[in-house]
Amino acid sequence: MVTAKSRQGSDGSGPLVGIRILDFSSVVMGPYATMILANLGADIIKVEAPNGDVMRQVGPMKNPGMGQSFLHTNRGKRSISLDLKHPKGQKAALRLAADADVVVSNMRPAALSRLGLDYESVRHVNPSVVFATAVGYGSSGRYAGQPAYDDLIQGLTGIPSLVLESGVAQPRYLPTPIADRAVGLYLSGMISAALFHRERTGEGQSVEVPMFEVLSQFVLGDHMGGLTYDPQIGPPHYARLISGDRRPYRSKDGYVCVLIYTDRNWKSFLELIGQPERFESDERFSSHRNRSENIDYVYSVVSDEIEKKTTAEWLSIFAENDIPATVMHSISTLIDDDHLADVGFFEWVSHPTEGIIRTMAAPETWSKTPSSARGHAPTLGENTAEILSEIGMKQSEIEEALSAWAFQQS
Repeated sequence: MVTAKSRQGSDGSGPLVGIRILDFSSVVMGPYATMILANLGADIIKVEAPNGDVMRQVGPMKNPGMGQSFLHTNRGKRSISLDLKHPKGQKAALRLAADADVVVSNMRPAALSRLGLDYESVRHVNPSVVFATAVGYGSSGRYAGQPAYDDLIQGLTGIPSLVLESGVAQPRYLPTPIADRAVGLYLSGMISAALFHRERTGEGQSVEVPMFEVLSQFVLGDHMGGLTYDPQIGPPHYARLISGDRRPYRSKDGYVCVLIYTDRNWKSFLELIGQPERFESDERFSSHRNRSENIDYVYSVVSDEIEKKTTAEWLSIFAENDIPATVMHSISTLIDDDHLADVGFFEWVSHPTEGIIRTMAAPETWSKTPSSARGHAPTLGENTAEILSEIGMKQSEIEEALSAWAFQQS
């Protein structure tokens, strides 16, 4: 058994130091979850096929197989590249699983079973393992085993429909993989909870996290609306969130993001635009409920007024009157945000093959066991020989493996 002190991949701090996670996941959801756990100090062994995680190919990139998206989602991990279709590759993977605290996969359950890496097989050699599978759909439903990607799950949970109902010409996916990221974050929490249970009881277990169900909860928590009740008492949706005028408002010279929300906010705003009497005399403004029921109208009033001044003028006015507002960043200006600079959100680090790259620090702070972005994103199979050595393989066996069913990028 490898002890915590001898395990690689941690700088000695973080609440999960000494935890080893064998990560069979790829693309975004699983790797995002295990990146969070790597920040917390866990030793993440990323198991990749001979051609590597597909996100290695998403550019821009300086070198083949080291795309920018991969760099950001796989930092602080070690990579071993195994041919899991080869019996010896499968055997090596099972030996790694025998020494892991957690096994994570987003392979379909049937594929894991064929490879002899399903929960029952791993539990046989490691009874206390936490076995976490990220799947598209829960195993007890009719969609179980079907392919699932962020775009498909966004569509199935109604997100493009909500965008369409907000007034755009065509349904659109959100331009960020919200399903992968949200479910990956959820997955990291479930793994941490299962580890806590094991710490208290010594018991391992399997945990299945389905994308469709998790994101359905994410969306319906806002938009179930009148369908919450039996009998139904109104339409679905949270009207404010799908209003066409819930958007950044065009000013004289740009855009302003403002949320006029509370009674006090609305009274202040109506005074600022010279219409203070409307809060009492126009029932559309007089209460939160009435504003919600007339949200398109009240937001259109805001939109018309914002056009009359510059962004700087409005931000100053809103700050003086305690109305929440901010600029609208682009990706380029977000990177230059002064607050992110204040908190040290970005770090320039030296990568052994990619040179100087910008990376993002762990955003949270801890008083005792700080998390951090530990180490670089590995090249394909960068740590294959090292990891095979850790499961007791001799140098001659490692050399034989590298010639047949294990790989290490030179």
